[in-house]
Amino acid sequence: MSETLGFFLIPWLDPQLLMLTAAGTLAGIYIGAIPGLSVTMAVSILISFTFKWEVNSALALIAGIYFGGVYGGSRSAILLNIPGAPSAIATALDGYPMAKRGEAGQAIGLTTIISVFGGFIGILALALAAPAVSELALKFAPRDYLMLAVWGILLVGSLSGNSLSKGIFAGALGVLIGSVGLDPMTAEPRFTFGNLQLTAGISYVAAMIGFFGVAEVLAQLHELKLKAIKQNVSKIIPSWSVVRKHLPLATRTSAIGVVVGALPGAGGDIAALMAYDHAKRSVKNPEVPFGEGAVEGLVAPESANNAAIGGAYIPMMTLGIPGDAVTAVVIGAMYIHGLKPGPLLMVETPHLFWFTVGCLTLANIFLLVFGLTGIKLFAKIVETPKSMLLPLILVLSAVGAYAISNNPTDVYWMLGFGVLGYFLKMYGYQVGPVILGIILGPLMDRSYRQAMISAEGNVGQFIGEFFTSPLSAIILAALTFTIVSQTRWWKRMRHRAA
Repeated sequence: MSETLGFFLIPWLDPQLLMLTAAGTLAGIYIGAIPGLSVTMAVSILISFTFKWEVNSALALIAGIYFGGVYGGSRSAILLNIPGAPSAIATALDGYPMAKRGEAGQAIGLTTIISVFGGFIGILALALAAPAVSELALKFAPRDYLMLAVWGILLVGSLSGNSLSKGIFAGALGVLIGSVGLDPMTAEPRFTFGNLQLTAGISYVAAMIGFFGVAEVLAQLHELKLKAIKQNVSKIIPSWSVVRKHLPLATRTSAIGVVVGALPGAGGDIAALMAYDHAKRSVKNPEVPFGEGAVEGLVAPESANNAAIGGAYIPMMTLGIPGDAVTAVVIGAMYIHGLKPGPLLMVETPHLFWFTVGCLTLANIFLLVFGLTGIKLFAKIVETPKSMLLPLILVLSAVGAYAISNNPTDVYWMLGFGVLGYFLKMYGYQVGPVILGIILGPLMDRSYRQAMISAEGNVGQFIGEFFTSPLSAIILAALTFTIVSQTRWWKRMRHRAA
């Protein structure tokens, strides 16, 4: 026990590791707030500078930038309605309406507290339940990932405004866009129409910036003459009564984040989506309707996506399987430094596991410190006259899209999706489901093909496996419950409207 505690405290007692974790967290917050500069990109670039570093220094910096980057995406989502990362898409649904009411300071302050809370839940799960959760994730078959992807697509009904059919259409459009490129199994071109530029597929980051950033700029042109709303930042830190009121919801959604984060390839974006849907179903009488600035709409996704960080580390540390794109990059860094993440890691080098837990805990504390600073400066963005702000957003969006792969084609896609997103908004379609469809579509496609191959192309055997496997049966039951409850919920909404 004393050795474990000693390994845990190494980053706390070493001034160099302390500064590296702090610097990584601060950099991650501001990198994550810039659309297009993803956490994965930041960590990938960072690793190239750490090849000759000691492994402890590299892991400390990565832990900081990971935590800061996931949280940073919420700031641009709240202030500009442009999620800095896919995991902040759900945050924008209620965070931006709060900023439009002049409550950006309160929104960012509450987001910071809840994100830190979710982060601690994820770290606690990593420290106490790593073997159990990783064993559960290892039992997921391709058919289970297929159902998870379909489940995520169906959940777009929760993000589809006043029409379930429009939400499903938007999600299907996203799946279609995500299918462009080479077939994942046969490498045959799909929907490329003979264009070599399309064989690599369409960057979901460029699509996200276009649908959220450019479309929002075009939509805001209708309100160009309106005065900017002055943001109330006199009270940034939320009262204990407000935090305590939402702790039960944050605890439940943090648990969702841990479990989804531990599923290889799932990540915080799916966790945030499921948490948001859970909040809409479980919160009976919110003070403000969801989608119009409900506080619960901030609490659920922000607690889940930060808790998913600890969850993503679980399969990485115990099985050598990445929980998301960032941990896939971290695995590469560990191999470069001579480490072998997997079942033997905790046996041969237990100090590394507890050192990582200490780094993540320290990064989460720095997130609280840095997250509650600079809010007044960030809030000033919303108070900037739109004649100055909108061109700036357009320029930043173009830079972010180009920075993905230094390819001007991504900028053209961004502009095209921006125009498409503008017309979708004008006709009552939400753009959030489109992005989620782009992200979940390839997972659904790949999982379906793998499941059919394992069933040797036999449709009857493929369907039967959903009932013979207890885990698949549980997921199928949850999926069925979602379909039934979604239908009943929309019927009640139409009845109330009538």
